[in-house]
Amino acid sequence: MQSYVSKGVSRDQRWFLVDAEGKPLGRLATLVASRLRGKHRPTYSPNHDHGDHVVVINASRVVLTGKKKTDKKYYWHTGYPGGIKEITAGKLLATRPERVIEKAVAGMLPKNSLGKKLFTKLKVYSGPDHPHAGQKPEPLVVQLRTRRAG
Repeated sequence: MQSYVSKGVSRDQRWFLVDAEGKPLGRLATLVASRLRGKHRPTYSPNHDHGDHVVVINASRVVLTGKKKTDKKYYWHTGYPGGIKEITAGKLLATRPERVIEKAVAGMLPKNSLGKKLFTKLKVYSGPDHPHAGQKPEPLVVQLRTRRAG
């Protein structure tokens, strides 16, 4: 019996709409990253783009659990001496909520040219409106597991 080997880009890419309201950031990001990579398909191949397009709305209403709003920090460097900068997750969520979801999903994608290509298929909006109605995105239900009592 031979293994299936993918021949390249999947032609049946679909558009999905995810509502981030009330969802924990990490759980939402893992679902979105998995859809972008195409891991839900039987034809998944790690070196090809078989994923779908994902539109995330209500990014400003995503939930950060615990003390992440104050303790979690995002760092970057300006390129100048002493140019290290930082911002807390709570402040970034208040000013640019799309960036919080984009950074979480980008960290779960491959760090190569394929990852950059997959990241272009992610569209994040802070409010409920988006300009992708022409693509007819299907709503994607985020199933959250709850902790067991006991």
